[in-house]
Amino acid sequence: MNLSDYQIFAKTTALYPNAGQNLYYPALGLGGETGEVLNKVKKVMRDHGGTVTDEYRAILRSELGDVLWYVAALARELNLDLDDIAQANLDKLLSRKERGTLGGDGDTR
Repeated sequence: MNLSDYQIFAKTTALYPNAGQNLYYPALGLGGETGEVLNKVKKVMRDHGGTVTDEYRAILRSELGDVLWYVAALARELNLDLDDIAQANLDKLLSRKERGTLGGDGDTR
């Protein structure tokens, strides 16, 4: 499955107020789901000495899926395509790598 296909299918499960005209719901959901991923990673550190068990790998897989759903919904609200977003990100990172600016600060490096 490619990202654009995922985005199209995910749209069929978007049951939130004013879907298609509501930037805030998926943005807030993305923040919440990201927090859940971070909380699970924290528990891996606290309870498993930093070792990712099969159980936590499955839990994180599910949580990352939720993050992906909200990224897809937010992109759709902005009329952006996930394939285009992914390609633009890789292009940016390759440019930084070629220029030796992967490390450091700033969005425009």
